[in-house]
Amino acid sequence: MKSGAAAFAGMAGLASLERTARGQGIPTSPPLTPFLDPLPIPGVHKPTGIDNNLRPKGFFGPPVDAIHYHVEMKEGMHQWHAQLPAVPIWGYEGVFPGPSFEVRSGKPVNVQFVNNLPGNQHLFSYAVDSTLHGAEGGLPEVRTIVHLHGGKVLPDSDGHPEAWYTRGNTQRGPTFTDDVYYYPNDQPATMLLYHDHAIGITRLNVMAGFAGAYIIRDLLEDILPLPSGRFEIPLLLQDKTFLPNGTIAYPPFGISSAHPIWQPDFFTDTPVVNGKVRPYLEVEPRKYRFRLLNASNSRFFRLHLDGPGALVFRQIGTDQGFLFTPVPISPLLIAPGERADVIIDFSDVAGKTIDLANDAEQPFGFSLPIVPPPPSPMMRFKVKDRVSSRDLSFIPPILPGRIPLLHGAARVSRDIAMTEEVTDSPFGPVPTILKLENQLWNDPVSTRPVEGSTEIWRFINAVNGGHPQHIHLAQMQVIDRQPFDLASYMQTGTILPTGNRQGPRPNEVNAAKDTVVVGHAEIVRVLAKFDFPKGAISLPNQRFRYVHHCHILEHEDNEMMRPFDVIGR
Repeated sequence: MKSGAAAFAGMAGLASLERTARGQGIPTSPPLTPFLDPLPIPGVHKPTGIDNNLRPKGFFGPPVDAIHYHVEMKEGMHQWHAQLPAVPIWGYEGVFPGPSFEVRSGKPVNVQFVNNLPGNQHLFSYAVDSTLHGAEGGLPEVRTIVHLHGGKVLPDSDGHPEAWYTRGNTQRGPTFTDDVYYYPNDQPATMLLYHDHAIGITRLNVMAGFAGAYIIRDLLEDILPLPSGRFEIPLLLQDKTFLPNGTIAYPPFGISSAHPIWQPDFFTDTPVVNGKVRPYLEVEPRKYRFRLLNASNSRFFRLHLDGPGALVFRQIGTDQGFLFTPVPISPLLIAPGERADVIIDFSDVAGKTIDLANDAEQPFGFSLPIVPPPPSPMMRFKVKDRVSSRDLSFIPPILPGRIPLLHGAARVSRDIAMTEEVTDSPFGPVPTILKLENQLWNDPVSTRPVEGSTEIWRFINAVNGGHPQHIHLAQMQVIDRQPFDLASYMQTGTILPTGNRQGPRPNEVNAAKDTVVVGHAEIVRVLAKFDFPKGAISLPNQRFRYVHHCHILEHEDNEMMRPFDVIGR
């Protein structure tokens, strides 16, 4: 095992070595005609009843009526492209993407997530690596837990990675309490992500199909003159590699002797939008609202609109709700776990075709010179000649952004170092463990913010590539970014800036975030506020367990995830 400057020096050729390793034995998808399939629009979960006079655990106050949902996690059949046969997948209600939730701010829901997956073998059983934390030998392969990414919930409903359970709840993880989750929806209008979070196999469960959108509406959004109804469309972005028989390919081997199967990243060759390979969408020459969600394992998307005219995205919202003003932006970078609420106006391109294209390199933000690939079309918009009705929507110059977090309110500042250990391999030094806080998952908890407090978290990226950092429960707001001397830091632990602090990017200014990208050899400071939902019981010194982690799923499955305790007051 190497560490410090020697380990980093050994990574000089890692980009090409990793690509070589990933390329051995991983097939290439068969040729598939682009823009052959229409874009599917995800269905919507239907409530199954009302839980009347409910007294949710951990809350005080009068009883509430909560809308009840019953959601099965089960196997289904899915056709990724018209030229591929339908194949088994795992999904919420057996479909992919999972049906969207449509809920109202302040109106609580109870969701029972039932594990009805078949058998004892994972859909990617050959890729289960029992050397990873939480996946040690003897644990069941077919286990699930649901995390509402960006949700303001108490720990019992947060989808803790060790709260997994099997079919019929016959086996349970050490933090399991119930398969019914209480979501108070004490948040303004936004789009969250719900996905699997089982420790050590999150990357495999999400690749199998466990992901969907959770949309919260409120009165302020209702009165905005934004495109709505059939002119508002969620776009869940992923990438896959397919075998000729239509099944998803995932590597059955690793590049580190310490983890014989785990991959440090996994990038595929085919973009998928709403469960279809390079689909098309017929649109009218008018404004549309698209709710973008990156549900990939490792891939960043840097999105452009390619075609006649000079179309740009007009971003109106981010992870946790609306911005204060619309931001024209192109390209638009969206990392795993991030969301972007955008308007595209097709009014001036009637009768034309516009491609949503990606040109982000892989791994994204690597230190070595990487030539971005040519723009790869992810889907195509076929613009009709005329509108079916007059477009009365418009983009307001002022939007109901969330109240900004105040820098002066932060009384605690924490350094969250992102480091790794490497091992020699036939391909050179390769990542073995990726850490946060310079600790492992099972090390004692060292981060304890107080409930209701605002802190400054300083993410220090001493690992190659960009890493999207996600803190459960917390609302984040970017303060600034600054490059630093990585070699000096790894040798001495001293931070020597190599440039001035740069403020938030235009679409991050006073933006409410729950996932923030930290670039290679970069420090990103964020304000993080740890608020419980209204009515939560919080006793002095009571501990509430959450986690924070990198949202590259292969990374969080190998130690780049740490528990923290919110302390009651």
